[in-house]
Amino acid sequence: MKSIKIFLLSSAFLLSLSSCNEDLLNTVPVTSFSDLTVFDNIDRVEQQATGLYASVKNGNFLGGRNYVYHEIRCENFLNETANNVTGFSVWNHTVQPSNVNDVTNLWNTAYLAINRVNVFLDGMDANTAKLKTQGVSDATLNAYRAEARFLRALSYHSLLQLYASPYNDGNGAKPGLPLQLKGNVAAGENDLARSTVAEVYAVIVDDLNFAEANLPETRAAGTAVVNSTRAVKNAAIALKSRVFLHMGRYADVVTEANKIVSATAPFASAIGVKHTLAPTASEVFKTPYTHVERIFSFPFTDLDLPGTQNGLGSYYNPGPRGIGDYSMNPNGLIKDSVNWVKEDERRTFIFKNTNNKFYWNKFATGPQHLDYVPVIRYTEVLLNLAEAKARTAGNDAQALALLNAVRTRAKGPAYSSFATANDLIEAILVERQIEFLGEGFRGIDQQRLLRSLPGKANVSAIAAASPAYLWPIPAGELLVNKKCTQNPGY
Repeated sequence: MKSIKIFLLSSAFLLSLSSCNEDLLNTVPVTSFSDLTVFDNIDRVEQQATGLYASVKNGNFLGGRNYVYHEIRCENFLNETANNVTGFSVWNHTVQPSNVNDVTNLWNTAYLAINRVNVFLDGMDANTAKLKTQGVSDATLNAYRAEARFLRALSYHSLLQLYASPYNDGNGAKPGLPLQLKGNVAAGENDLARSTVAEVYAVIVDDLNFAEANLPETRAAGTAVVNSTRAVKNAAIALKSRVFLHMGRYADVVTEANKIVSATAPFASAIGVKHTLAPTASEVFKTPYTHVERIFSFPFTDLDLPGTQNGLGSYYNPGPRGIGDYSMNPNGLIKDSVNWVKEDERRTFIFKNTNNKFYWNKFATGPQHLDYVPVIRYTEVLLNLAEAKARTAGNDAQALALLNAVRTRAKGPAYSSFATANDLIEAILVERQIEFLGEGFRGIDQQRLLRSLPGKANVSAIAAASPAYLWPIPAGELLVNKKCTQNPGY
């Protein structure tokens, strides 16, 4: 945010952040337009809007590292390289405010993306009258605003999971994030205090409500790629189900998920993109990464890469597909042969390397790491709904059916029943571990429930009361933003 000394014009989507000099932020040539003409017509607005996605999917943020960090903070992966560039200090919970490769880079990249959204929204407001004289409708203008606000909500929610207390810790009263909602285009605009967690969540929910109301149900192009890589109405609904789950607003999770989940199996969406489960778990992670189970993904191409040390495959695969910074912990989830039976298709993502260690092959399109990053999948909405139903309706039949839909799709045996609602909830949480392994859910799920981050190897568990449970605010932010405060213990 402020610590990157933002001197941005409204057309500053051209700025490139790099990791190992390999990140390409954007393929859209907006650099030839000045800030005075960049909103001159709807074609240029379109170019700016697509540029926002490139900012958010930077490899230092939601194009890779964010998800890895939440996985390696927990017990299912073991560090093999002791490389602080690729998360060693994250894995062993020794991050500090001065850390550049993780704490600082993720924060700066996220706030740069948020600022670009804000600059875009400010520009849209300033140029609405001009665009409307060209025949552009309010609905079209609001659809672009909705895309931007969807990305802002996604970015703020992602930041909260590392730098701020979970909502359930004090019902949102703890310090959250500096809440930047206007574009910062000049020097001297650095000081911004942290809003509470609840205040940040309120903005997130407001953004997503606007997005749901104004995004198209499907894209005019009608292709699977467009409908899964640019926000549509169902993506906003699905993300709201996640947000409300993290807030403990389980009745609202049910309300949102019910909009796109049928009452009975086979579960599918009746509105917008017709989301449903893929026939196999592996189908979701094969090219062209466009099965309707994928609600929202970030795409990559040979000319638009996350960066060598950012791509998901790089972390979980040894050479030649990756660096193999993290092997699978033989004493982690892989060891659970009761809940994760040997016949489960998702175990085919596990492979044993020549060093006799196990690795996770869910992201395997390399060596360029062209996997589309799965941000929101239909399976998540089903399991969000299952958990929320179990927490609001007890030992619920639909919750069991939703759980079994995900489990049996992967050839796991169906559960017949559970003795208590709590048993059902715990089974859903285990299923989330299995289904989303490597996708960044493990640490977040532990934290939203105020559970310890489990230990592994020689690294002890981190209790919710430990300072290491949260990341520190970057030192660079505190240096230039005098109103921002540090998290306790740093």
